Amino acid sequence: MHEQVVNLHMHSVYSDGHGTHHQIATAALNSDVDIVIVTDHNVLVHGVEGYYQNNHRKILLLIGEEIHDQTRQPQKNHLLVFGANKELSPQATNTQQLIDDVRVSGGLSFLAHPVDPAAPAVGEGDLSWENWDIVGFTGIELWNAMSEFKSRLKTKLHAIYYAFNPNRIASRPFSDAIKKWDELLAAGKRIVAVGGSDAHALPGKLGPLQKTLFPYEYHFRTINTHIFTTFEMSGDLNQDRKMVLSSLERGNAFIGYDLPASTRGFRFTAKDKDRLAWMGDTVSGALGVTFQIRIPYPAECSLLKDGHIVKTWYNLEHCTYITSDPGVYRVEVHIDYLGRKRGWIYSNPIFIR
Repeated sequence: MHEQVVNLHMHSVYSDGHGTHHQIATAALNSDVDIVIVTDHNVLVHGVEGYYQNNHRKILLLIGEEIHDQTRQPQKNHLLVFGANKELSPQATNTQQLIDDVRVSGGLSFLAHPVDPAAPAVGEGDLSWENWDIVGFTGIELWNAMSEFKSRLKTKLHAIYYAFNPNRIASRPFSDAIKKWDELLAAGKRIVAVGGSDAHALPGKLGPLQKTLFPYEYHFRTINTHIFTTFEMSGDLNQDRKMVLSSLERGNAFIGYDLPASTRGFRFTAKDKDRLAWMGDTVSGALGVTFQIRIPYPAECSLLKDGHIVKTWYNLEHCTYITSDPGVYRVEVHIDYLGRKRGWIYSNPIFIR
């Protein structure tokens, strides 16, 4: 399997972002990501997908969409759509119909910022996901960088502080989002978790102070989704797009907070009597399963079963756990950064049946 770093959920000048697709691609080329997925609000932009490169490297830019009912106030139930290849925003008033249409068109759907608290101090409302009766969606955006930023803004002074100290914002996904994900998994639903930047490159101004809040390049160095593809990227747009979407659909992925230290190289696998399984896969526990966890840097690593910790290791790079108990197993890794313990890696699960 081949690791690719994806930054997804961002906006361009076609909606409420402040950069062109070329500027977004340039920022990606100056960072460590391999793929970016631009998701403008209720508009599917054509003609910009493809590989962008400079003298040293190239990145793949793909186009998705963030769809929501613009007639509703506040505008809840934002849905990230990848790979549908058709404009589906007219279906936004009926969330279940929208998800069904995405699936029929061959696309993937992820519930955007499922927990997104209000920030009255800066005039931002609560945009959390509300319609939990829906079925058939691919996954959820477990960690959204801008939602976490909003949660810090208790006053305008907090906004100023974090605008100039962005490295101190990220801590971990909201506990309510993790709890909901575990509940869905425990109910037998194969829900894939991704992390999104929700990048806008917002211009900020307070009197004489002017600053771009979180440039795209900054976002590309923070919360990413690392996917595993069966083959190396070929350079063929259609083939590589299909492979990226397939990895996301299967959940062959983990969320990495790459600012404290790169999470490239993290591995979580399981070996049963017949095969080696990756995140998103299912194995048989009949004759026992050996979990192997490899961490790029010694840190605190926990293995969870059905949402509960079964084993924690400290300051290790390689961890092993043997079991035959059926359940949903996933990994969380925490790292010390700027005086706090912060979430670093959140894997998608491996299922023992």
